Amino acid sequence: MSPQHPLSHPVRLNQAGVGVTRVLEPDEAGRRAIARWLDLQAVDAFSAELTLAPAETGWLLNGRIKAQVTQSCGLTLAPLPASVDETFAVRLVEADAPEEGEVEVSLEDDGADVIENGQVDLGHHAVEQLSLALDPFPRAPGAEFVQPEETAEISPFAVLKGLKTGGDASET
Repeated sequence: MSPQHPLSHPVRLNQAGVGVTRVLEPDEAGRRAIARWLDLQAVDAFSAELTLAPAETGWLLNGRIKAQVTQSCGLTLAPLPASVDETFAVRLVEADAPEEGEVEVSLEDDGADVIENGQVDLGHHAVEQLSLALDPFPRAPGAEFVQPEETAEISPFAVLKGLKTGGDASET
């Protein structure tokens, strides 16, 4: 069982009508949960303005996320502040469940997220978009990877020779 998602704000499609707009701004505990979920040092600020509206086929979720986060440098693990201000659009389609809960999606729905149980979790999409906006390999200025020196491998035959002569195998 996966851990509970850090930000949940479900909207039932039958209550969305011609469209619904929500602004999500988690409190400090919610931001800490998002930081743990995304393996960040901190989420100092996070807001998402999301609009869910019917589209020609399915639904369209438009939004804007803003955040101030602290990532870890991938090389030094030093704190690395980052700002996010991104807009996004996600196409959503309802799943057809003809038999006993099986989800069936046609090939023409390729690229769209699937709506399950007649509801869209706006919080889930907001956190997902934040994760997509973050640098997957953050690096502090000046941090660079240095290849460690390769050690000379000791041949198994050198070890045997050392045993025969009573010497140290690494001397050869």
